[in-house]
Amino acid sequence: MSVRGGIALCMLALGLGAGLIGVFSTLPSLENRNTSTTLVDTGTTRLGKAISPRVDAHPGHSGIYALREAHDAFAARVLLAQAAERTLDVQYYIWHKDMTGTLLFKTLHDAAERGVRVRVLLDDNNTFGLDPTLAALDAHPNFEVRLFNPFVIRNLRAMGYIFDFSRANRRMHNKSFTADNQATIIGGRNVGDEYFGAMDDVLFADLDVMAIGPVVNEVSNDFDRYWASESSYPVNRLLPPADPADPAVFAQLASAASQLERDPTAVAYMNALRNSSFVRELVEGTLPLEWAATRMMSDDAAKGLGLAVPDALLSQKLKEIIGKPATEVDLVSPYFVPGAAGVDAFTAWAKRGVNVRVLTNSLEATDVVAVHAGYAKRRKPLLEAGITLYELRRMSADAGTAKSAGLTGSSDSSLHAKTFSVDRSRVFIGSFNFDPRSEELNTEMGFVIDSPALAQRIDAAFNDRIPADAYEVRLSDTGQLYWIERLKGKQVRHDTEPGTNFWQRAGVWIMSMLPIEWLL
Repeated sequence: MSVRGGIALCMLALGLGAGLIGVFSTLPSLENRNTSTTLVDTGTTRLGKAISPRVDAHPGHSGIYALREAHDAFAARVLLAQAAERTLDVQYYIWHKDMTGTLLFKTLHDAAERGVRVRVLLDDNNTFGLDPTLAALDAHPNFEVRLFNPFVIRNLRAMGYIFDFSRANRRMHNKSFTADNQATIIGGRNVGDEYFGAMDDVLFADLDVMAIGPVVNEVSNDFDRYWASESSYPVNRLLPPADPADPAVFAQLASAASQLERDPTAVAYMNALRNSSFVRELVEGTLPLEWAATRMMSDDAAKGLGLAVPDALLSQKLKEIIGKPATEVDLVSPYFVPGAAGVDAFTAWAKRGVNVRVLTNSLEATDVVAVHAGYAKRRKPLLEAGITLYELRRMSADAGTAKSAGLTGSSDSSLHAKTFSVDRSRVFIGSFNFDPRSEELNTEMGFVIDSPALAQRIDAAFNDRIPADAYEVRLSDTGQLYWIERLKGKQVRHDTEPGTNFWQRAGVWIMSMLPIEWLL
Protein backbone atom coordinates (compact mmCIF):
# COMPACT_ATOMS: atom_id res chain seq x y z
CA MET A 1 0.00 0.00 0.00
CA SER A 2 1.28 3.51 -0.84
CA VAL A 3 2.01 6.07 1.87
CA ARG A 4 -0.89 8.19 0.60
CA GLY A 5 -3.18 5.18 0.65
CA GLY A 6 -2.15 4.46 4.22
CA ILE A 7 -2.79 8.05 5.24
CA ALA A 8 -6.22 7.96 3.59
CA LEU A 9 -7.08 4.74 5.38
CA CYS A 10 -5.99 6.23 8.70
CA MET A 11 -8.11 9.31 8.04
CA LEU A 12 -11.11 7.10 7.26
CA ALA A 13 -10.54 5.13 10.48
CA LEU A 14 -10.28 8.36 12.45
CA GLY A 15 -13.51 9.59 10.89
CA LEU A 16 -15.33 6.39 11.73
CA GLY A 17 -13.85 6.46 15.21
CA ALA A 18 -15.11 9.99 15.76
CA GLY A 19 -18.58 8.89 14.72
CA LEU A 20 -18.46 5.87 16.99
CA ILE A 21 -17.29 8.01 19.90
CA GLY A 22 -20.47 10.02 19.50
CA VAL A 23 -22.63 6.88 19.40
CA PHE A 24 -21.08 5.29 22.46
CA SER A 25 -20.56 8.34 24.67
CA THR A 26 -23.43 10.78 24.05
CA LEU A 27 -25.35 10.90 27.31
CA PRO A 28 -28.84 12.31 27.75
CA SER A 29 -29.32 15.81 29.08
CA LEU A 30 -29.66 16.33 32.84
CA GLU A 31 -31.75 19.45 32.34
CA ASN A 32 -34.91 19.54 34.49
CA ARG A 33 -33.84 16.41 36.36
CA ASN A 34 -35.98 15.84 39.46
CA THR A 35 -34.52 17.30 42.63
CA SER A 36 -34.86 15.70 46.05
CA THR A 37 -33.03 15.91 49.33
CA THR A 38 -32.87 14.03 52.59
CA LEU A 39 -36.01 14.04 54.72
CA VAL A 40 -34.87 15.35 58.10
CA ASP A 41 -38.21 15.38 59.95
CA THR A 42 -38.11 11.68 60.80
CA GLY A 43 -37.91 11.88 64.58
CA THR A 44 -41.51 10.69 64.96
CA THR A 45 -40.96 7.50 62.97
CA ARG A 46 -40.67 4.18 64.75
CA LEU A 47 -36.91 4.22 64.31
CA GLY A 48 -36.70 7.89 65.31
CA LYS A 49 -38.63 7.43 68.55
CA ALA A 50 -36.50 4.45 69.49
CA ILE A 51 -33.14 5.92 68.56
CA SER A 52 -33.43 9.54 69.70
CA PRO A 53 -33.25 8.87 73.48
CA ARG A 54 -30.05 6.84 73.11
CA VAL A 55 -28.48 9.47 70.86
CA ASP A 56 -29.46 12.26 73.26
CA ALA A 57 -27.76 10.35 76.07
CA HIS A 58 -24.45 10.35 74.15
CA PRO A 59 -24.03 13.93 72.81
CA GLY A 60 -21.51 14.26 70.00
CA HIS A 61 -21.11 10.51 69.62
CA SER A 62 -22.58 7.98 67.22
CA GLY A 63 -23.59 4.45 68.12
CA ILE A 64 -21.70 1.80 66.14
CA TYR A 65 -22.63 -1.86 65.70
CA ALA A 66 -20.24 -4.11 63.77
CA LEU A 67 -21.87 -6.48 61.26
CA ARG A 68 -19.25 -9.21 61.01
CA GLU A 69 -21.52 -12.15 60.16
CA ALA A 70 -22.63 -12.33 56.52
CA HIS A 71 -26.19 -13.46 57.31
CA ASP A 72 -26.57 -10.75 59.94
CA ALA A 73 -25.39 -8.14 57.43
CA PHE A 74 -28.10 -9.20 55.00
CA ALA A 75 -30.76 -9.42 57.70
CA ALA A 76 -29.87 -5.95 58.98
CA ARG A 77 -30.50 -4.37 55.58
CA VAL A 78 -33.80 -6.16 55.05
CA LEU A 79 -35.04 -5.44 58.57
CA LEU A 80 -34.12 -1.75 58.39
CA ALA A 81 -35.97 -1.50 55.07
CA GLN A 82 -39.00 -3.20 56.61
CA ALA A 83 -38.89 -0.80 59.57
CA ALA A 84 -38.59 2.36 57.46
CA GLU A 85 -41.63 4.63 57.33
CA ARG A 86 -40.49 7.73 55.44
CA THR A 87 -37.37 7.22 53.33
CA LEU A 88 -34.71 4.78 52.16
CA ASP A 89 -31.51 5.98 50.48
CA VAL A 90 -29.41 3.19 48.98
CA GLN A 91 -26.05 3.51 47.19
CA TYR A 92 -23.94 0.61 45.85
CA TYR A 93 -21.14 -0.29 43.46
CA ILE A 94 -22.37 -3.84 42.73
CA TRP A 95 -25.93 -5.21 42.86
CA HIS A 96 -26.24 -8.70 41.44
CA LYS A 97 -29.35 -10.28 39.96
CA ASP A 98 -29.11 -13.26 42.29
CA MET A 99 -30.92 -14.50 45.38
CA THR A 100 -29.93 -11.78 47.85
CA GLY A 101 -30.08 -9.03 45.21
CA THR A 102 -33.58 -10.06 44.14
CA LEU A 103 -34.86 -10.40 47.70
CA LEU A 104 -33.48 -6.99 48.65
CA PHE A 105 -35.02 -5.35 45.57
CA LYS A 106 -38.35 -6.92 46.55
CA THR A 107 -37.97 -5.54 50.06
CA LEU A 108 -37.34 -2.04 48.72
CA HIS A 109 -40.33 -2.33 46.40
CA ASP A 110 -42.51 -3.41 49.33
CA ALA A 111 -41.36 -0.33 51.21
CA ALA A 112 -42.34 1.89 48.27
CA GLU A 113 -45.75 0.20 48.28
CA ARG A 114 -46.13 1.26 51.95
CA GLY A 115 -45.49 4.88 50.95
CA VAL A 116 -41.76 5.04 51.73
CA ARG A 117 -39.74 7.21 49.36
CA VAL A 118 -36.97 5.01 47.94
CA ARG A 119 -33.92 6.39 46.14
CA VAL A 120 -31.39 3.94 44.70
CA LEU A 121 -28.08 5.08 43.20
CA LEU A 122 -26.03 2.34 41.52
CA ASP A 123 -22.75 2.43 39.72
CA ASP A 124 -23.53 1.28 36.17
CA ASN A 125 -20.45 -0.90 35.74
CA ASN A 126 -22.14 -3.93 37.31
CA THR A 127 -25.82 -3.59 36.39
CA PHE A 128 -25.76 -5.80 33.29
CA GLY A 129 -29.00 -7.79 33.09
CA LEU A 130 -30.81 -5.52 35.57
CA ASP A 131 -32.28 -3.00 33.11
CA PRO A 132 -35.85 -4.44 33.10
CA THR A 133 -35.87 -4.61 36.90
CA LEU A 134 -34.51 -1.09 37.30
CA ALA A 135 -37.01 0.32 34.81
CA ALA A 136 -39.87 -1.45 36.61
CA LEU A 137 -38.81 -0.19 40.03
CA ASP A 138 -38.30 3.34 38.72
CA ALA A 139 -41.84 3.29 37.33
CA HIS A 140 -43.24 3.15 40.87
CA PRO A 141 -44.29 6.64 42.01
CA ASN A 142 -42.34 6.26 45.28
CA PHE A 143 -39.23 4.75 43.72
CA GLU A 144 -36.44 6.50 41.80
CA VAL A 145 -33.30 4.91 40.37
CA ARG A 146 -30.19 6.67 39.10
CA LEU A 147 -27.03 5.27 37.51
CA PHE A 148 -23.56 6.68 38.08
CA ASN A 149 -21.37 7.16 34.99
CA PRO A 150 -23.76 5.11 32.85
CA PHE A 151 -23.12 3.33 29.58
CA VAL A 152 -25.12 4.69 26.67
CA ILE A 153 -25.16 1.43 24.71
CA ARG A 154 -26.57 -1.03 27.22
CA ASN A 155 -25.63 -4.36 25.62
CA LEU A 156 -22.15 -3.41 24.35
CA ARG A 157 -20.66 -1.86 27.45
CA ALA A 158 -17.11 -2.75 26.48
CA MET A 159 -17.47 -0.26 23.65
CA GLY A 160 -18.11 2.42 26.25
CA TYR A 161 -14.68 1.73 27.69
CA ILE A 162 -13.10 1.89 24.26
CA PHE A 163 -14.69 5.14 23.14
CA ASP A 164 -15.25 6.91 26.48
CA PHE A 165 -12.47 5.42 28.59
CA SER A 166 -11.59 8.46 30.69
CA ARG A 167 -15.14 8.61 32.12
CA ALA A 168 -16.05 4.92 32.05
CA ASN A 169 -12.89 4.01 33.94
CA ARG A 170 -14.05 6.10 36.90
CA ARG A 171 -16.54 4.21 39.05
CA MET A 172 -18.59 4.90 42.20
CA HIS A 173 -17.35 2.39 44.77
CA ASN A 174 -19.40 3.86 47.66
CA LYS A 175 -21.74 1.65 49.69
CA SER A 176 -24.44 2.88 52.06
CA PHE A 177 -27.96 1.90 53.16
CA THR A 178 -29.87 4.52 55.18
CA ALA A 179 -33.35 4.17 56.71
CA ASP A 180 -35.44 7.21 57.74
CA ASN A 181 -32.26 9.27 58.20
CA GLN A 182 -32.00 7.47 61.54
CA ALA A 183 -29.81 4.41 60.91
CA THR A 184 -27.27 3.65 58.23
CA ILE A 185 -25.06 0.73 57.16
CA ILE A 186 -21.72 1.38 55.48
CA GLY A 187 -18.66 -0.75 54.85
CA GLY A 188 -17.18 -3.11 52.31
CA ARG A 189 -20.11 -5.27 51.26
CA ASN A 190 -21.82 -4.93 47.91
CA VAL A 191 -25.18 -6.61 47.26
CA GLY A 192 -24.75 -10.16 46.00
CA ASP A 193 -24.72 -13.74 47.22
CA GLU A 194 -20.94 -13.88 47.56
CA TYR A 195 -20.96 -10.88 49.91
CA PHE A 196 -23.66 -12.33 52.17
CA GLY A 197 -22.35 -15.88 52.37
CA ALA A 198 -24.96 -17.41 50.07
CA MET A 199 -22.53 -19.21 47.75
CA ASP A 200 -21.02 -22.61 48.38
CA ASP A 201 -17.66 -21.81 46.81
CA VAL A 202 -16.70 -18.24 47.70
CA LEU A 203 -17.40 -15.91 50.60
CA PHE A 204 -16.00 -12.40 50.35
CA ALA A 205 -15.04 -12.10 54.03
CA ASP A 206 -16.23 -8.62 54.79
CA LEU A 207 -17.07 -6.01 57.40
CA ASP A 208 -19.89 -3.48 57.70
CA VAL A 209 -21.06 -1.26 60.53
CA MET A 210 -24.52 -0.02 61.38
CA ALA A 211 -24.55 3.47 62.87
CA ILE A 212 -27.03 5.77 64.56
CA GLY A 213 -26.50 9.33 65.74
CA PRO A 214 -25.02 12.44 64.11
CA VAL A 215 -22.93 10.53 61.54
CA VAL A 216 -26.18 9.38 59.88
CA ASN A 217 -26.89 12.96 58.82
CA GLU A 218 -23.42 13.11 57.28
CA VAL A 219 -24.15 9.97 55.24
CA SER A 220 -27.53 11.34 54.14
CA ASN A 221 -26.02 14.65 53.07
CA ASP A 222 -23.31 12.81 51.16
CA PHE A 223 -25.95 10.71 49.41
CA ASP A 224 -27.67 13.94 48.34
CA ARG A 225 -24.36 15.21 46.96
CA TYR A 226 -23.89 12.09 44.82
CA TRP A 227 -27.58 11.95 43.87
CA ALA A 228 -27.35 15.49 42.47
CA SER A 229 -23.91 15.06 40.88
CA GLU A 230 -23.22 15.47 37.18
CA SER A 231 -22.48 11.73 36.98
CA SER A 232 -25.90 10.53 38.22
CA TYR A 233 -28.47 9.89 35.48
CA PRO A 234 -32.14 8.96 35.98
CA VAL A 235 -32.74 5.53 34.46
CA ASN A 236 -35.84 6.79 32.68
CA ARG A 237 -33.50 8.83 30.45
CA LEU A 238 -31.40 5.78 29.65
CA LEU A 239 -33.90 2.91 29.46
CA PRO A 240 -37.28 2.39 27.79
CA PRO A 241 -39.88 3.44 30.38
CA ALA A 242 -42.09 0.88 32.07
CA ASP A 243 -45.81 1.49 32.48
CA PRO A 244 -46.63 1.65 36.21
CA ALA A 245 -50.29 0.88 35.41
CA ASP A 246 -49.32 -2.44 33.86
CA PRO A 247 -49.55 -5.14 36.57
CA ALA A 248 -46.99 -7.23 34.71
CA VAL A 249 -44.32 -4.60 35.40
CA PHE A 250 -43.86 -5.73 39.00
CA ALA A 251 -45.18 -9.28 38.64
CA GLN A 252 -41.86 -10.63 37.40
CA LEU A 253 -39.97 -9.27 40.41
CA ALA A 254 -42.60 -10.58 42.84
CA SER A 255 -42.61 -13.98 41.15
CA ALA A 256 -38.82 -14.26 41.21
CA ALA A 257 -38.71 -13.34 44.90
CA SER A 258 -41.51 -15.79 45.71
CA GLN A 259 -39.72 -18.63 43.94
CA LEU A 260 -36.49 -17.84 45.77
CA GLU A 261 -38.22 -17.84 49.13
CA ARG A 262 -39.32 -21.44 48.45
CA ASP A 263 -35.87 -22.50 47.27
CA PRO A 264 -33.99 -24.69 49.78
CA THR A 265 -30.87 -22.57 49.32
CA ALA A 266 -32.78 -19.55 50.65
CA VAL A 267 -33.91 -21.27 53.85
CA ALA A 268 -30.89 -20.02 55.80
CA TYR A 269 -31.68 -16.46 54.78
CA MET A 270 -35.33 -16.69 55.64
CA ASN A 271 -34.36 -18.18 58.99
CA ALA A 272 -31.83 -15.39 59.52
CA LEU A 273 -34.59 -12.84 59.00
CA ARG A 274 -37.07 -14.64 61.23
CA ASN A 275 -34.54 -15.29 63.97
CA SER A 276 -32.74 -11.96 63.91
CA SER A 277 -33.41 -9.76 66.91
CA PHE A 278 -31.55 -6.84 65.31
CA VAL A 279 -34.42 -4.37 64.80
CA ARG A 280 -36.26 -5.47 67.95
CA GLU A 281 -33.15 -4.82 70.04
CA LEU A 282 -32.55 -1.54 68.20
CA VAL A 283 -36.11 -0.37 68.87
CA GLU A 284 -36.07 -1.59 72.47
CA GLY A 285 -32.74 0.12 73.13
CA THR A 286 -30.95 -3.12 74.00
CA LEU A 287 -28.75 -3.48 70.90
CA PRO A 288 -25.15 -3.26 72.21
CA LEU A 289 -23.51 -0.23 70.63
CA GLU A 290 -20.05 1.26 70.77
CA TRP A 291 -20.48 5.00 71.33
CA ALA A 292 -17.69 7.03 69.79
CA ALA A 293 -16.88 10.22 67.93
CA THR A 294 -17.36 9.21 64.29
CA ARG A 295 -16.63 11.11 61.10
CA MET A 296 -17.86 10.20 57.65
CA MET A 297 -15.34 10.79 54.88
CA SER A 298 -15.83 10.52 51.15
CA ASP A 299 -14.52 11.69 47.84
CA ASP A 300 -16.06 14.66 46.12
CA ALA A 301 -18.55 13.23 43.61
CA ALA A 302 -16.78 15.31 40.93
CA LYS A 303 -14.03 12.67 41.06
CA GLY A 304 -16.35 10.60 38.86
CA LEU A 305 -15.55 13.04 36.05
CA GLY A 306 -11.94 13.64 37.05
CA LEU A 307 -12.78 17.12 38.31
CA ALA A 308 -12.23 16.82 42.07
CA VAL A 309 -9.47 18.95 43.57
CA PRO A 310 -6.81 17.09 45.62
CA ASP A 311 -8.04 18.42 48.97
CA ALA A 312 -11.49 16.93 48.26
CA LEU A 313 -10.16 13.37 47.87
CA LEU A 314 -10.67 10.75 50.57
CA SER A 315 -7.04 9.66 50.30
CA GLN A 316 -5.87 13.14 51.31
CA LYS A 317 -8.33 13.27 54.21
CA LEU A 318 -7.14 9.89 55.45
CA LYS A 319 -3.53 11.05 55.41
CA GLU A 320 -4.55 13.94 57.67
CA ILE A 321 -6.42 11.61 60.02
CA ILE A 322 -3.61 9.04 60.18
CA GLY A 323 -1.04 11.75 60.75
CA LYS A 324 2.12 10.28 62.24
CA PRO A 325 1.29 6.99 63.97
CA ALA A 326 3.12 6.61 67.25
CA THR A 327 3.14 2.87 67.91
CA GLU A 328 1.26 0.71 65.41
CA VAL A 329 -0.83 0.48 62.26
CA ASP A 330 -2.91 -2.60 61.43
CA LEU A 331 -4.28 -2.62 57.89
CA VAL A 332 -6.73 -4.99 56.16
CA SER A 333 -7.16 -4.56 52.41
CA PRO A 334 -8.14 -7.15 49.78
CA TYR A 335 -6.55 -5.16 46.94
CA PHE A 336 -3.36 -3.85 48.50
CA VAL A 337 -1.21 -2.06 45.91
CA PRO A 338 0.85 0.47 47.89
CA GLY A 339 2.95 1.67 44.95
CA ALA A 340 6.34 3.31 45.43
CA ALA A 341 4.87 6.17 47.49
CA GLY A 342 3.07 3.77 49.80
CA VAL A 343 6.21 1.72 50.34
CA ASP A 344 8.06 4.92 51.23
CA ALA A 345 5.35 5.92 53.74
CA PHE A 346 5.27 2.51 55.42
CA THR A 347 9.07 2.42 55.51
CA ALA A 348 9.19 5.85 57.16
CA TRP A 349 6.76 4.67 59.84
CA ALA A 350 8.76 1.52 60.47
CA LYS A 351 11.98 3.52 60.80
CA ARG A 352 10.32 5.55 63.57
CA GLY A 353 9.52 2.32 65.43
CA VAL A 354 5.89 1.95 64.33
CA ASN A 355 4.77 -1.68 64.12
CA VAL A 356 3.00 -2.07 60.75
CA ARG A 357 1.00 -5.22 59.97
CA VAL A 358 -0.91 -5.85 56.74
CA LEU A 359 -3.47 -8.50 55.79
CA THR A 360 -4.33 -8.95 52.12
CA ASN A 361 -5.29 -11.82 49.82
CA SER A 362 -2.89 -14.57 48.84
CA LEU A 363 -2.59 -15.46 45.19
CA GLU A 364 -4.68 -18.60 45.77
CA ALA A 365 -7.46 -16.53 47.39
CA THR A 366 -7.54 -13.36 45.28
CA ASP A 367 -10.30 -12.77 42.76
CA VAL A 368 -8.22 -10.21 40.80
CA VAL A 369 -4.85 -11.63 39.78
CA ALA A 370 -3.69 -8.38 38.18
CA VAL A 371 -4.04 -6.61 41.52
CA HIS A 372 -1.99 -9.32 43.21
CA ALA A 373 0.71 -8.66 40.62
CA GLY A 374 0.78 -5.00 41.60
CA TYR A 375 1.18 -5.98 45.25
CA ALA A 376 3.62 -8.84 44.71
CA LYS A 377 6.39 -6.64 43.30
CA ARG A 378 6.28 -4.49 46.46
CA ARG A 379 6.62 -7.33 48.97
CA LYS A 380 10.41 -7.41 49.22
CA PRO A 381 10.92 -3.70 50.01
CA LEU A 382 8.08 -3.83 52.55
CA LEU A 383 9.59 -6.86 54.29
CA GLU A 384 13.05 -5.30 54.18
CA ALA A 385 11.61 -2.28 56.00
CA GLY A 386 10.24 -4.54 58.75
CA ILE A 387 6.56 -4.56 57.70
CA THR A 388 4.68 -7.75 58.66
CA LEU A 389 2.73 -9.21 55.73
CA TYR A 390 -0.07 -11.75 56.02
CA GLU A 391 -1.87 -13.27 53.02
CA LEU A 392 -5.26 -14.86 53.62
CA ARG A 393 -5.43 -18.55 52.72
CA ARG A 394 -8.30 -20.05 50.76
CA MET A 395 -9.96 -22.21 53.36
CA SER A 396 -12.13 -25.27 52.78
CA ALA A 397 -15.79 -24.99 53.75
CA ASP A 398 -16.55 -27.39 56.57
CA ALA A 399 -18.17 -27.39 59.94
CA GLY A 400 -14.90 -26.66 61.64
CA THR A 401 -14.35 -23.33 59.88
CA ALA A 402 -17.90 -22.03 59.52
CA LYS A 403 -18.02 -20.13 62.79
CA SER A 404 -17.42 -16.47 62.06
CA ALA A 405 -16.78 -14.37 59.02
CA GLY A 406 -15.12 -11.48 60.83
CA LEU A 407 -12.01 -10.24 59.09
CA THR A 408 -10.95 -13.57 57.62
CA GLY A 409 -14.00 -15.53 56.55
CA SER A 410 -15.60 -18.86 57.27
CA SER A 411 -15.50 -20.84 54.04
CA ASP A 412 -13.59 -20.82 50.77
CA SER A 413 -12.93 -17.13 51.00
CA SER A 414 -11.56 -14.07 49.34
CA LEU A 415 -10.89 -11.15 51.65
CA HIS A 416 -13.03 -8.10 50.90
CA ALA A 417 -13.01 -6.12 54.17
CA LYS A 418 -11.36 -2.70 54.12
CA THR A 419 -10.29 -1.42 57.52
CA PHE A 420 -7.31 -0.17 59.45
CA SER A 421 -6.55 0.89 62.99
CA VAL A 422 -3.98 3.38 64.26
CA ASP A 423 -2.32 3.29 67.68
CA ARG A 424 -5.14 1.13 69.08
CA SER A 425 -7.25 4.28 69.30
CA ARG A 426 -9.03 4.95 66.00
CA VAL A 427 -10.40 2.84 63.17
CA PHE A 428 -11.36 3.31 59.54
CA ILE A 429 -14.10 1.10 58.05
CA GLY A 430 -15.40 1.69 54.54
CA SER A 431 -14.99 1.03 50.84
CA PHE A 432 -11.43 2.36 50.35
CA ASN A 433 -8.80 -0.11 49.14
CA PHE A 434 -5.17 0.85 49.49
CA ASP A 435 -4.55 0.87 45.76
CA PRO A 436 -4.19 3.45 42.98
CA ARG A 437 -7.75 2.89 41.77
CA SER A 438 -9.26 3.88 45.11
CA GLU A 439 -6.89 6.80 45.42
CA GLU A 440 -7.12 8.27 41.94
CA LEU A 441 -10.09 6.84 39.99
CA ASN A 442 -13.00 5.42 41.99
CA THR A 443 -15.08 7.39 44.46
CA GLU A 444 -14.97 5.99 48.00
CA MET A 445 -16.42 6.54 51.47
CA GLY A 446 -16.03 5.35 55.04
CA PHE A 447 -16.09 6.11 58.76
CA VAL A 448 -13.21 7.16 60.97
CA ILE A 449 -14.20 5.99 64.44
CA ASP A 450 -12.35 7.14 67.57
CA SER A 451 -12.83 3.86 69.39
CA PRO A 452 -10.07 2.10 71.34
CA ALA A 453 -12.44 -0.86 71.79
CA LEU A 454 -12.85 -1.41 68.02
CA ALA A 455 -9.15 -0.80 67.40
CA GLN A 456 -8.21 -3.37 70.01
CA ARG A 457 -10.46 -5.95 68.34
CA ILE A 458 -8.45 -5.53 65.14
CA ASP A 459 -5.25 -5.78 67.15
CA ALA A 460 -6.53 -8.99 68.75
CA ALA A 461 -7.37 -10.42 65.32
CA PHE A 462 -3.78 -9.81 64.17
CA ASN A 463 -2.48 -11.43 67.32
CA ASP A 464 -4.72 -14.51 67.30
CA ARG A 465 -7.01 -15.22 64.35
CA ILE A 466 -5.10 -13.86 61.38
CA PRO A 467 -1.87 -15.84 61.91
CA ALA A 468 -3.97 -19.02 62.01
CA ASP A 469 -5.92 -18.24 58.83
CA ALA A 470 -3.21 -16.62 56.71
CA TYR A 471 0.28 -17.23 55.39
CA GLU A 472 2.94 -15.00 56.88
CA VAL A 473 5.36 -13.83 54.18
CA ARG A 474 8.97 -13.68 55.21
CA LEU A 475 12.35 -12.90 53.66
CA SER A 476 15.23 -15.37 53.88
CA ASP A 477 18.86 -14.45 54.58
CA THR A 478 19.48 -14.70 50.84
CA GLY A 479 16.64 -12.28 50.01
CA GLN A 480 14.12 -14.91 48.86
CA LEU A 481 10.46 -14.88 49.79
CA TYR A 482 8.94 -17.77 51.70
CA TRP A 483 5.59 -18.37 53.37
CA ILE A 484 4.85 -19.72 56.86
CA GLU A 485 1.59 -21.64 57.31
CA ARG A 486 0.45 -22.54 60.82
CA LEU A 487 -1.35 -25.89 61.00
CA LYS A 488 -2.37 -27.53 64.27
CA GLY A 489 0.36 -25.87 66.25
CA LYS A 490 3.07 -26.56 63.66
CA GLN A 491 4.74 -24.25 61.17
CA VAL A 492 4.97 -25.35 57.53
CA ARG A 493 7.36 -23.50 55.23
CA HIS A 494 6.53 -22.90 51.55
CA ASP A 495 9.28 -21.65 49.24
CA THR A 496 6.80 -20.81 46.45
CA GLU A 497 3.38 -19.18 46.74
CA PRO A 498 1.17 -21.81 48.41
CA GLY A 499 -1.76 -23.30 46.52
CA THR A 500 -0.53 -22.10 43.12
CA ASN A 501 1.14 -23.58 40.08
CA PHE A 502 4.01 -22.44 37.87
CA TRP A 503 1.77 -20.87 35.23
CA GLN A 504 -0.16 -18.80 37.79
CA ARG A 505 3.06 -17.49 39.26
CA ALA A 506 4.49 -16.82 35.81
CA GLY A 507 1.35 -14.89 34.87
CA VAL A 508 1.68 -12.73 37.97
CA TRP A 509 5.34 -12.02 37.17
CA ILE A 510 4.49 -11.00 33.60
CA MET A 511 1.67 -8.71 34.73
CA SER A 512 3.91 -7.14 37.36
CA MET A 513 6.17 -5.97 34.51
CA LEU A 514 3.38 -4.18 32.67
CA PRO A 515 2.78 -0.43 33.18
CA ILE A 516 -0.74 -0.94 34.55
CA GLU A 517 -0.28 -0.17 38.25
CA TRP A 518 -2.23 3.09 37.93
CA LEU A 519 -5.29 1.09 36.79
CA LEU A 520 -5.25 -1.40 39.67
